[in-house]
Amino acid sequence: MVDRVDLGLRPRMKDGHDDDETTSAAAVCPGATITRPPVAANAITELADGWGDVLEVWEGYASDQEVRFAGSSGGVVTALAACAVSSRAFAGVLHTAAHPDAPLTNETVLSRSRDALLAAAGSRYAPAGPCDRLDLAESAGGPVVMIGKPCDIAGVWAARRNRPQLDAAIGVTIAVFCAGTPSTRGTLEMLSAMGIHDPDDVTSLRFRGMGWPGHAVATTRSGQEGRLDYDGSWNTVLQKHRQWRCRLCPDHTGELADLSVGDPWYRPVEPGDTGRSLILVRTDKGRELLRSAIRSGAIIAERVAPGVLPASQPNLLRTRGAVAARIASLRLAGYPFPRFRGFPMWRFWWSELPLTEKLRSTVGTLRRVRRRGSRAMDPGFREANHG
Repeated sequence: MVDRVDLGLRPRMKDGHDDDETTSAAAVCPGATITRPPVAANAITELADGWGDVLEVWEGYASDQEVRFAGSSGGVVTALAACAVSSRAFAGVLHTAAHPDAPLTNETVLSRSRDALLAAAGSRYAPAGPCDRLDLAESAGGPVVMIGKPCDIAGVWAARRNRPQLDAAIGVTIAVFCAGTPSTRGTLEMLSAMGIHDPDDVTSLRFRGMGWPGHAVATTRSGQEGRLDYDGSWNTVLQKHRQWRCRLCPDHTGELADLSVGDPWYRPVEPGDTGRSLILVRTDKGRELLRSAIRSGAIIAERVAPGVLPASQPNLLRTRGAVAARIASLRLAGYPFPRFRGFPMWRFWWSELPLTEKLRSTVGTLRRVRRRGSRAMDPGFREANHG
């Protein structure tokens, strides 16, 4: 994968693009297509159309205060992963961590201990692709937990169907809620907002954590520390740099995962709050991992009403509706578009979007492609979606 500063991670295409490896990768690329399976019979009916299979909704936090404080919202993902490896039921955890030699960027690692997981706790709002090291899972010596964005989980879900060794290696998948991945340009602009103008001088960079919703904090070799609160980092800077493909995504909560974890934004943020996590149980395997963590005392949680999910993420149904119109507009204009099967979208365009957003999702998209021409889609996306 290549990090294109203004776009994000893109595959390094081989000459000819027609060998078996490239063809197989393109076939399961979530940037090109995602197929959501039929809703499970035991899923919560009222959540199925907008949120996929949800068997149970929980809210909780890590009992380990160090893990809870370091995590983005309650430390539940780290606590689940640590519980999995400490139980010896899993050989490790495949996840994203800051690159030790280039802290503005990310790398995929396999962690086998609580301390290694704690060192990587907290969101990484920068390009990351844990599917680039699925070989680590296949060679781990036993099943692993995989943590990723919804698109990462969708990619590995599709790949497992054609790779028996990989299917056996992935024990449980945990998705983190995602509103889109900012490019490295967003990271650079965030540092500039902190007053740090030499990215090569940065020795560490956190995007969230150390409280809820936490701060973005950068330190430099000269001892300078830059800091922005969540509003100043994500809302003001980073979200403006989300790639176009993220604006075409119908799944922001990891509908193909065993467990999904995100922020319970329905709760007001109190000063000094150390955070809680919203937890979606999507499969029996996910349920067993969560209950094991609760039984062991690693996580303190309570089951909550299904309505807490849409109350916590009030914008996501509108987002799904807008995606339907954007894709239709691209198709109408003759441009490549991703193919999503099994995701109800148009009903949310009709029911959730006010008139101004309906117009923006259609007319705005057509204006974008007409104004930018072929630049409306980056080359990597065009290659994967020709025809």
